[in-house]
Amino acid sequence: MSVATRNGPSPVDAPVAPPKVVRQRRVRPGLLGLAVLLIALGGLGSAFAVTSVRATGSYLAIARTVEVGSVLSASDLVSVQVAGGQGLDPLPAGRLAEVVGMRAAVSLAPGTLLTMAQLTDKPLLGPGQQQIALGLRTAQVPAPKLRPGDQILLVSTPRDDNSSNSSSGTTRFTATVTDAVSTDGRDEVVVYLALAVRDVPAVVALAAQDRIAVVLTKAA
Repeated sequence: MSVATRNGPSPVDAPVAPPKVVRQRRVRPGLLGLAVLLIALGGLGSAFAVTSVRATGSYLAIARTVEVGSVLSASDLVSVQVAGGQGLDPLPAGRLAEVVGMRAAVSLAPGTLLTMAQLTDKPLLGPGQQQIALGLRTAQVPAPKLRPGDQILLVSTPRDDNSSNSSSGTTRFTATVTDAVSTDGRDEVVVYLALAVRDVPAVVALAAQDRIAVVLTKAA
């Protein structure tokens, strides 16, 4: 009986590496609590942001240009919805009746929110000035419409009698229009003027004699 043999070296088994054991990290209770807290705070922040955006209010805004010194009417204003409003101090729409009739202390542009700081309930008088009212016929008014801030010149006119036919005694006074109102059904315009205190007596006396001509020198 023969035995078959294989020529060459016998196979040698290579060493087998042991399996790696992955160690699980131990989660510290403190870090886990911090992570939960951050997640909770993030959720609260998102909820606050959504609430702020959704919190809207009705406020007064300017509907059309309002010149300085003009009296506000309801048609000059419009109610708008504004989200949030932090850092602003607009007037709520519910205060419409309170602001109608007040004057614009500054020029008001359409589309801007109205604040109380932009309004005044006093005549627009400068230092050393007083306000008077002149009743003028429409033909005496030097412009189709006088506006607050217009600069005018008041010129005295001669008397009707023959005692003064020259213009040597003509006097001139500068004034600023604070308001002008047309009377219903009458050919008359009431013009409110800011005058220097020293000029008020002379202008009042000339107005009583119907001896004043009005000249527009500079439009506002």
